[in-house]
Amino acid sequence: MELDILKECKNAARIGISGHVRPDGDCTGACLGLWQYLRRCMPEAEVKVFLEKPPEIFAQIKGFQDIISDFPDEAPFDVYFVLDTSSDRLGGAEKYFLAAAKRINIDHHVSNHGCGDVNYLRPQVGSTCELLYDLMDAQKLDRDIAMAIYTGIIHDTGVFQYSNTSPETMEKGARLISYGFDFPRLIQETFYQRTYVQTQIMGRALMESIRFMDGSCIVSAVDRRVMDFYNAEPKDLDGIVNQLRNIKGISCAIFMYQTDGQEYKVSMRSDEKVNVAEVAAYFGGGGHARAAGCTMTGTFHDCVNNLSLHIEKQLAAAVKGSD
Repeated sequence: MELDILKECKNAARIGISGHVRPDGDCTGACLGLWQYLRRCMPEAEVKVFLEKPPEIFAQIKGFQDIISDFPDEAPFDVYFVLDTSSDRLGGAEKYFLAAAKRINIDHHVSNHGCGDVNYLRPQVGSTCELLYDLMDAQKLDRDIAMAIYTGIIHDTGVFQYSNTSPETMEKGARLISYGFDFPRLIQETFYQRTYVQTQIMGRALMESIRFMDGSCIVSAVDRRVMDFYNAEPKDLDGIVNQLRNIKGISCAIFMYQTDGQEYKVSMRSDEKVNVAEVAAYFGGGGHARAAGCTMTGTFHDCVNNLSLHIEKQLAAAVKGSD
């Protein structure tokens, strides 16, 4: 059953929108795209976005400066949208979601089983922004909404190169760029461009990476000492795991960074031989078959050894299945 966004919001005076902590391109584009759409279609309603401040590379999206990131006390919302995640990853915005009269969850992560009164979950679709495009009235889109939605699609499909890109995804991308925004600049500045610090720390992570499992897997980690040396923040580590995965012969890439003494944030990317969403789920994380993550405790070697047990089983099954 298709979700009618405007029907669900009928007569709502106050509408809230949130996405996951550490918002990426799909999360940011989805929140701001829906914010613009509702404001355009329902000018009488108050619409707010509550979200940890996204990276500045997304500042060119309309509404970026209107994002509320300090999570003040608010009266209950009539309708509250949770996009690109389930409620357990809302951070400071979770209180708004729990207090809302109606809660709507729109997501494409296979690990999300729905947290709203209304759930629209399509794990076969490449991005939450693509889902929103399907749910929006094309006659009510404009240049700025199209730009926000396009941003999410390119970030979660790797500019249309990941396996979650369908012919329909390409067609939607074509229709979106017809609205006239500068899409080459958008792709360059939000997807490829790196600061000097980001490039330095990526170079170090690649240089110190380790291949294992007969060279089919690779891992690299950045600890607090290295991050402090480069004066780097977690956002400066974006893209490292993708570069590891690009190395010839790699079926599964793992990148970790230290968040506490014995705690690491783990990102994984893979090919068709390894479903990293299953690996991440075992450790309380989630994501997609080819891109997933989790938080783990222990030393670097503890984390790698525990991940390896699950990755190795999948690689062995893949080899057996090809015999």
